[in-house]
Amino acid sequence: MASTSYDSSRPHPENGHEVRMENTMANISAVGKTAVLSDLLPGSRVRDAILVVGAALLTGAAAQVSFLIPGTPVPVTLQTFAALFAGAALGFPRAFLGMSLYLVLGQLGVPWLAPEGGNATLGYVVGFILAASVVGALSQRGGDRTPLRTIATMALGTLLIYAAGVPWLMVATGSDLGGAIADGMVPFLLADTLKILVAAGVLPLAWKLAGRR
Repeated sequence: MASTSYDSSRPHPENGHEVRMENTMANISAVGKTAVLSDLLPGSRVRDAILVVGAALLTGAAAQVSFLIPGTPVPVTLQTFAALFAGAALGFPRAFLGMSLYLVLGQLGVPWLAPEGGNATLGYVVGFILAASVVGALSQRGGDRTPLRTIATMALGTLLIYAAGVPWLMVATGSDLGGAIADGMVPFLLADTLKILVAAGVLPLAWKLAGRR
């Protein structure tokens, strides 16, 4: 009887099954590494540079939608929503760089800081950097995948904006803490709540649609 030789280079049926399982797990892991929505876009460094500049441009455009509430030196704008959305969509550090670029270019003379606010609102712009960074870091950990998580993430980001903006408003206007809160926070809570609810609807839906690609 002729002997049958075994070619060790050919995968054993059981080994083939293991390879398929490993490939499947690798694919699942790759999907899990999509930390924020912008990671779904192709490219790397060029993409990141475009996203950073785009975040600054978006926030600058949002600042132009501005009007003053009588009795308060702080205007209502779409900047808060732009900063929080940039944080969720870009993650850290891209959102941090985008908001920092927005502030630096604004201080260098680019006319896109909120035109109605003047120096009194500069603290809020610093708050955009803090908020976008924290929202970005939380979103990289799934903070924008469900409505409830998104609400919590955006609420924290909004509080950070006020935490930087209200003290600066006190210094810029010479008011006390109560007056700064009354002028620079209370009038905007309803609008900020609506922005948070919009984000809680849009971001999880975007992830759901992205999962169907």
